[in-house]
Amino acid sequence: MTYHPKSDFMAVLMERGFLQDCTDYQGLDEALSAGPVPAYIGYDATAASLHVGHQMNIMVLRWLQKTGHKPITLLGGGTTKVGDPSFRSDERPLLDDAAIQANMDGQKAVFSAFLSYDDSPTGALMLNNAEWLDGLNYLEFLRDIGRHFSVNRMLSFESVKSRLDREQSLSFLEFNYMILQAYDFLELNRRYGCLLQMGGSDQWGNIVNGIDLTRRVADQEIFGLTTPLLTTSDGRKMGKSQGGAVWLNGDMLSPYEYWQFWRNTTDADTGKFLKLFTELPVEECERLGALGGSEINEAKIVLANEVTTLLHGAEAARAAEATAREVFERGGMGEDLPTLVLSAGEVADGISIVQLFVRSGLAGSGKEAKRLIADGGARMGDQPVTDAGQVLGAGDLAAPVKLSAGKKRHALVQLG
Repeated sequence: MTYHPKSDFMAVLMERGFLQDCTDYQGLDEALSAGPVPAYIGYDATAASLHVGHQMNIMVLRWLQKTGHKPITLLGGGTTKVGDPSFRSDERPLLDDAAIQANMDGQKAVFSAFLSYDDSPTGALMLNNAEWLDGLNYLEFLRDIGRHFSVNRMLSFESVKSRLDREQSLSFLEFNYMILQAYDFLELNRRYGCLLQMGGSDQWGNIVNGIDLTRRVADQEIFGLTTPLLTTSDGRKMGKSQGGAVWLNGDMLSPYEYWQFWRNTTDADTGKFLKLFTELPVEECERLGALGGSEINEAKIVLANEVTTLLHGAEAARAAEATAREVFERGGMGEDLPTLVLSAGEVADGISIVQLFVRSGLAGSGKEAKRLIADGGARMGDQPVTDAGQVLGAGDLAAPVKLSAGKKRHALVQLG
């Protein structure tokens, strides 16, 4: 694409690699050039924390605000009751109101680290779509909104089509999701003058639906853009580690473990991730990403420090780097390492080394822990673990013990 943007926001998106598709590049660019544009991204409350897979779009909202526009974080208190079927092979488990509220409470803390919520023209808004979805009258909604949707067209969207092509069930409940998301855009346009919906590339069909609906019902010209599906250089979906999802809430993943996730970025991804997840100038990101040999490790430390500072603060980033240097360079224990605390009762009859690797989060299962040991990647202290049948007693754990999975992942085990 050769379009040269006039607005700062569009220029940032294109220069840093955030932009996948846009419904009308020129029209959106002109709207962004004319004054503050309210724009939103929706987040369903399916977990108590957002994870790294959400972070690229949170950075999009941050850049939106930094370039003079108004970000809206829309929490899906209503849509979570239905569940987004996009590119899923099965139906999401349904959550009750209490679980949805608890998840929203957990997610709110993350947004305030990246966005400024205030009453200024560019102050962020945090909204909940239950505000307008919970009170809908079904017959009125069908008559006023449902009549604008073609089932033929809805069946053609890739997110639905892929499910049907595999002959996997798609419930009527889930089929309604895209109508509700489209209605969100209409309501945000009516209530807050919202002109733009953003989301991952898997949301393209849902976004286009909202634009069509708002044009038909309110005769308003609005816009949509998507960010690319982010994969690592080895083809894995961004946001997963060996221990599971990389959560953004500090009580679900410690700042040290979060820092360590970014420090373990592959060489090939370092420059790209610096552009997407930090605010360093693009030229500096490219310079750091092009470093070779051992120097690329320093670029990864810059990445880890910058990203951790944005989410958890500069002090947490400094502490994480200090712990990492102590563990890796000086062989120390590192006070901030993830720690498994065992009671005396739990080790009274001994506890297997396999169980310790699983419970400390260094292995996802007993089978994975045994494979780690068999492959020579497990260490206790600085000694290789060679016997998967090894059992430790209270005496072995009188002092804290450091477990390692490979060279980069560590945990402490101690008695409480």
